[in-house]
Amino acid sequence: MSTFRPNTLVTEGIHLPEDAFVVLVNTEWNAPIIDKLTSSCTEYLSGKNIRFLILTVPGAMEIPFAIHQHYKVHPQTSAYIALGCVIKGDTPHFEYVCASVTQGITILNTSIDAPVIFGVLTVNTLEQALERTGGIQGDKGKEAAETAIQMMLLKQAL
Repeated sequence: MSTFRPNTLVTEGIHLPEDAFVVLVNTEWNAPIIDKLTSSCTEYLSGKNIRFLILTVPGAMEIPFAIHQHYKVHPQTSAYIALGCVIKGDTPHFEYVCASVTQGITILNTSIDAPVIFGVLTVNTLEQALERTGGIQGDKGKEAAETAIQMMLLKQAL
């Protein structure tokens, strides 16, 4: 498990606006994993009194489209969190999906005025996914929510 250095940018004393609003875009594929990610993410946001909306799309490939379309109608959205789980199979499909969703989210991060948090698990096995939903590898849903808040604060600080 990697570690990070918290508070690289000092955001102490900076508060999110009362109308902070986060949109979670999650997938139907691998629903038991997504449900855990979504639950821990929304629990954390609720604990910080941050309003949120959940949009569900069929798969990871559709996440960037949903975010882009939502942002065009609601540009005041404070942040987006992409939640998905792509498990490697026997064909190269895994690599195409992972590369595509990563590129789509990267493009969104440089083209819209709201941070887009990458909470898409790209794993080799179901066991690895479970380890990242509150197991030995942490809770990636909660971490995505924490990251969204950090990025909203960064945006305000800049």
